Amino acid sequence: MKELLTAIARGLVEDPDAVSVTVDEPDEEGAVVYHLHVAENDMGRVIGKQGRIAKAIRVVMRAAATRTNDKVSVEID
Repeated sequence: MKELLTAIARGLVEDPDAVSVTVDEPDEEGAVVYHLHVAENDMGRVIGKQGRIAKAIRVVMRAAATRTNDKVSVEID
């Protein structure tokens, strides 16, 4: 899952070396939170107009997680 998020983000940004993903431990509901960190000037590319790209990233991650019966959440920092 971490590799999927990293691959998606690196395809969107100008500085792919600045992309990093940190993973929190599952909470009481079993949901894992992925924190996506990108360069400050690439933040708009990852969020998109009215958050459309960020929503699409979250949808893809949730769809991939359902295949393994996991719950995930993506936060863009």
